[in-house]
Amino acid sequence: MRVVFYFLAALTLSGCASFTDRARAGLEQPGLEGTRWGLVVTTLDGQEVIAINPDQRFLPASNTKLFTVAAAFHTLGDMTQPDPARGTSLRLITAESAPPTLFLVGAGDPTLIDAPDCERNCLSSLADAVLSNGISEVETIVADETLYSREPWPPGWSLDDIITRSGEPVSALTVNSNEVTLVVTPGPQDGAQGEIAYRAPPELYDIDNHVDTIAPGSELETIVLAERIPGDTAIRVYGRIKAGAPPLVLPVAVHDPAWAAAMRLSALLEARGVPVTDGIEARYRPLKLFDTKATEFSSPRPGVEIARLVPAPLIDNVTFLNKQSQNLHAELLLRRVGLANGDGSREAGLAVVEAMLADMAIPRWSWDLFDGSGMSVYNRVTPRSVTTLLRWTTQQPWSEAFRATLPVGGVDGTLRRRFIGTSLEGRIFGKTGTLMGTTALSGFLTTKSGQTLIFSAYANERPLAGGSVTAALDATLVTISEMN
Repeated sequence: MRVVFYFLAALTLSGCASFTDRARAGLEQPGLEGTRWGLVVTTLDGQEVIAINPDQRFLPASNTKLFTVAAAFHTLGDMTQPDPARGTSLRLITAESAPPTLFLVGAGDPTLIDAPDCERNCLSSLADAVLSNGISEVETIVADETLYSREPWPPGWSLDDIITRSGEPVSALTVNSNEVTLVVTPGPQDGAQGEIAYRAPPELYDIDNHVDTIAPGSELETIVLAERIPGDTAIRVYGRIKAGAPPLVLPVAVHDPAWAAAMRLSALLEARGVPVTDGIEARYRPLKLFDTKATEFSSPRPGVEIARLVPAPLIDNVTFLNKQSQNLHAELLLRRVGLANGDGSREAGLAVVEAMLADMAIPRWSWDLFDGSGMSVYNRVTPRSVTTLLRWTTQQPWSEAFRATLPVGGVDGTLRRRFIGTSLEGRIFGKTGTLMGTTALSGFLTTKSGQTLIFSAYANERPLAGGSVTAALDATLVTISEMN
């Protein structure tokens, strides 16, 4: 028996080495020199099939969301039912000699919107509640985001990201995912200044317009960018757009979500004939670093609640954030996890993640996380730690629901344009990740033979002049699916 055991062990190691060599050859192609690869592939019972730099630490980018979503399933219980406690509310403070004051109170809901065609979870519903309560004038709107600490951007977020949709600031009071939309239209002829307008009111910031119109036949491509120095009240929009081109839509992150939410509500009330005479205010909760104790913020909510919205079940948002890799929603989910046993801070959420990983016996040196979305350039994981996490999810009662949140190759989410026409179309479920010089993909794949494998793959330090690591990675995973 001992001889047979040794023989089987040697056979397994030999097979792993063979598969690893073939995978390495697929990844380390000409044109990708300088890229640092990490790849671990295991069976569902944990047997490693491929191991390339399994214990080196890599920047995971949005693979970080795997940790956040797993912690949510592990901590929050049933996410399939609506939770009114997490809905945005409106409170009224009356005064004898002045118009009333409104408190717009955020509860961490990332899905509140104010679009004209809104049908559910609409800020306009709160504006309608003001009218239905017989209020014809409002003195002040106070936006309250104190449920979570004020930390708009976690450590390690890049300055060039925080103006874009990728870097929307985190707030317990969120409307339209904390972004505004600008519409850029070309001028009438070559050399004219482009035109920039807000898609819908209110106009939150001044626009510093540096967009030029170029000839339709120009070899130059249309490119329009936005930038804002933190604290500035103006957005600088610059670039070029071809004459006659269709309008270009440019989403821009707001820098103060609570203030912007109050401005939006004020505009909705003004449109209904309810003036706000004394302007708006915002209420914040100071950031307390390194304090993750269960000390729920106890500042009283003044006045009487006159309306509360009920967001859709959290599972809908969790699926959306994983499929579309939505960073703000992931950050808000991490804070919601932190609110279950702590103060709702980023640190409290990460403490839950740490305890979860400790239960899996994942070595503490093998990971460091600073946010819930993966935008932080300080994050590090090993491929082996991620496959351990993914294997652990398969042993949980919510394993199928967790896997259903992942993009599917050639079908939906951030994988909808990948693996089309290959043996992995519709058979790979993975979380993507992209930052400058970084590409990641981790999840589950079903081989041609029907076996399910767990994988975690990283390409870090890719030179800007290098080729496509995505193409090499996808081709290698297809080869793996056909080898088994």
